Amino acid sequence: MRIGFDAKRAFNNYTGLGNYSRYIIEALLEYAPEHQYFAYTPKLKGNWYSSLADFPSKLQVQLPVAYAQLPAALWRSWFIAKDLQHDKIDVFHGLSNEIPYGLKKAGVKSVVSIHDLIFLRYPEQYPTLDRFFYERKFKYACHNADAIVAVSEQTKRDIIDFYGTPAERIHVIYQGCQPFFCQRIADTTVIDQVKQKYNIRRPYILCVASFTERKNQLRLIKAFQQLATKDHDLVLVGGKSKYLEELKSYVVQAGIQNQVYFLSGVPAEDLPALYQGSSLFVYPSLFEGFGIPIIEALHSGVPVVAATGSCLEEAGGGGALYANPLDVADLADKIQQVLSNEALQNKLVNKGQEHVKQFAAKPIAEQLTQVYQSL
Repeated sequence: MRIGFDAKRAFNNYTGLGNYSRYIIEALLEYAPEHQYFAYTPKLKGNWYSSLADFPSKLQVQLPVAYAQLPAALWRSWFIAKDLQHDKIDVFHGLSNEIPYGLKKAGVKSVVSIHDLIFLRYPEQYPTLDRFFYERKFKYACHNADAIVAVSEQTKRDIIDFYGTPAERIHVIYQGCQPFFCQRIADTTVIDQVKQKYNIRRPYILCVASFTERKNQLRLIKAFQQLATKDHDLVLVGGKSKYLEELKSYVVQAGIQNQVYFLSGVPAEDLPALYQGSSLFVYPSLFEGFGIPIIEALHSGVPVVAATGSCLEEAGGGGALYANPLDVADLADKIQQVLSNEALQNKLVNKGQEHVKQFAAKPIAEQLTQVYQSL
């Protein structure tokens, strides 16, 4: 087969959707090399070979040469169909919630990955203009793609509920995390150096999530205050935001600023050490499409406490305890249970290691290939 990807984010985005796009392309190149792969992107940003370093000769990168004067969005949405037809693409996979117009007319089968529909569940957290475009793109993709890849059962249910999409068109295929999270750091001095870099001196509980109300860090901080044991600090990693400033103000008012660390601008290469150096990872988000940080924590050999109510049980499996994210006391109780029980810690770590095997690149590539071939 000749398979094309909307690879804009694979080459120009170094976080969520970019990580997913690179992961999928790399998995297919490695475990389904019998097919030909074409990556369509309006531009290349920075040193993109560092992301797909092992496979540049196998991946045919396609730029909008004939439409170089057009705005990138116009090419990706409308004119790319002619390029796909010219390149004799059998299946085009929109990796980030959208597909171009005109694929059926061009005779190109289509697959779209839908990551979440949070903008419909929490519309107040998105600018009006963003919601308008998301609604148009997501809805069109779900109604017109020949097959849909949902990254969780929760996302599949949302697609059915919000758009009335037939269940048989939706395939749940989980996603994995970047390979460097799967490698244990043999030299513990590396972990010590990273902790020293961020002035972390005591055992700590870790949370890695953007600082937004949906991620629920305020209740996590309040749960941290209620812990019976006081020998841990709390380390929160995320980007700068208005909500972050609210969290910092609360911590100062509560007089726990020496126990709570807010880390922004943390480079990706420091995250494995921060995960592996922690005593516990907590992810109290009110709602997620999947929950990649939980996968990163499980690969790091760290026990997890996560929230009920969306898909985090899918991500964590038996490697986590689950708490009501709206109940500070329940969250504190689950954290305390893990911190005070070494046998429970070991049980969660062992079950987590088994659970994350299903998120490996090989089975994901095999499942995607089956979807492509079915079309």
